[in-house]
Amino acid sequence: MKSPHFSMLPFLLVVLFSLSGATLAHSHEDFLHCLSLDSANSSSISKVIYTPNNSSYLSILNVSIQNTRFSTPATPKPSVIITPLKTSHIQATIKCSKKHGLQIRIRSGGHDFEGLSYVSEVPFVILDLLNFRAVEVDTKNKVAWVESGATIGELYYRIAEKSKTLAFPAGVCHTVGVGGHFSGGGYGILIRKYGLAADHVIDAHLIDVNGRILDRKSMGEDLFWAIRGGGGNTFGIVLAWKVKLVSIPAVVTVFTVNRNLEQNVTKILHRWQYIAHKLPDDIFTDVTITKVNSSQEGKKTIQAAFKVLFLGGVDNLIPLIQDRFPELGLVKEDCIEMSWVKSVLYFGGVSIKSLDILLDRNALPRPIFKAKSDYVKEPIPEGGLEGIWSKFFEKEAEVAFMMMVAFGGKMDAIPETELPYPHRVGNLYQASYLVGWSKEENAESQKYISWIRRLYSYMATYVSKSPREAYFNYRDLDIGTNNNGYTSYAQASIWGRKYYKNNFNRLVHVKTMVDPENFFKNEQSVPPL
Repeated sequence: MKSPHFSMLPFLLVVLFSLSGATLAHSHEDFLHCLSLDSANSSSISKVIYTPNNSSYLSILNVSIQNTRFSTPATPKPSVIITPLKTSHIQATIKCSKKHGLQIRIRSGGHDFEGLSYVSEVPFVILDLLNFRAVEVDTKNKVAWVESGATIGELYYRIAEKSKTLAFPAGVCHTVGVGGHFSGGGYGILIRKYGLAADHVIDAHLIDVNGRILDRKSMGEDLFWAIRGGGGNTFGIVLAWKVKLVSIPAVVTVFTVNRNLEQNVTKILHRWQYIAHKLPDDIFTDVTITKVNSSQEGKKTIQAAFKVLFLGGVDNLIPLIQDRFPELGLVKEDCIEMSWVKSVLYFGGVSIKSLDILLDRNALPRPIFKAKSDYVKEPIPEGGLEGIWSKFFEKEAEVAFMMMVAFGGKMDAIPETELPYPHRVGNLYQASYLVGWSKEENAESQKYISWIRRLYSYMATYVSKSPREAYFNYRDLDIGTNNNGYTSYAQASIWGRKYYKNNFNRLVHVKTMVDPENFFKNEQSVPPL
């Protein structure tokens, strides 16, 4: 005779799933009803609500998915997407999500490397800030207010409209949303001259877990510190940021010099590690390593692309590089003079014919990829570099690169406790790794992810240790995650100290103070005590 426990199991599972489905549907309907009741004007909020029954739902969901690894039929989808037009819509979304047990994912540009701004394993709604994208530039006082849903390209465009000698030290991928970029620190080609984007945030407007709208004065210095690098979707919803603009010359100079194995690239790159962080802070330099076709037919080689931005003219740059880094073999013909804003497009790898491309959120391809990051404090010996080359010769590295971004300059002058982002003095450069694959290969994605994990494992000898540091904006769930429910301080510290080092303790303190019930959360958000 069958055990009654086992014979009942299929029946119980059917009942359990039907009940949970009914509960989710009920929660979803109650949430929508709550929004209509709680909004000051229910007709206005109804225009910015998208459910799976809405014909525009998928297009709104997909409009900002930048890593298409998280745009598959199997990817969990939100119960509701809200694209608020006013702060009351955001306040209502917070209140109703809390009341009906739905998690909020907040999206500004959709560039989260692990898709956490639009994917969750528990019932959730997306609050997409794409309509919060105003930019106001005040050149007289050298400041700007920028809303979180704007892209950094939109910010650059509005600055360039009014001034050729003002800029902002954010990234070169112009479609990145301001909200995520600033809240993770944010760096770009002015990092050695001016530091991070977050170093230049001087005020902000934030909606907290209780729906209050706070500025720097009313939120207090602890919370204001935390939002400038401590991660989005953690302490509240930042609506807008006031930033201090920086001065740049009207003309800058850029170059890219490619060198491969046949051109002694191992020795040249080995030398770069010793001099790049010591160059004058008017120079930004990075190196991108890829596998390319060799001049010998049917063979591959390793290429390093040495790139430089110089805040000045070509005639001042040439003797400087020839004196400090003669191994590169730079000649004047390699160099191009241009405006700073065009240099952003140059480093971003897009056409510099028209600045209008900065306003195009769809200008860049949307690859499928996995990425990881490190910080390097001692030069990697030539033998170590040759080990990297061997990894890139593996077949999974057809669409892969390693980037090395020189630090030093201003980054050495800012204490690591100044903001949550701690990776300052003592770092020669930041290393990042990325591997991509085609949509047709998505079923085999694991072999590419395994490749980048092997490369990351190999690099352990040569990078920071205890903790092995990582850059929050290059989010990597391999380094540790929270639970869906309660997450202990010890568990969150596994990933938290890699991103924040000892600043993680202060972030936990702030979180406990402003969101003790842990309403704003994701797989790598700072938990309360």
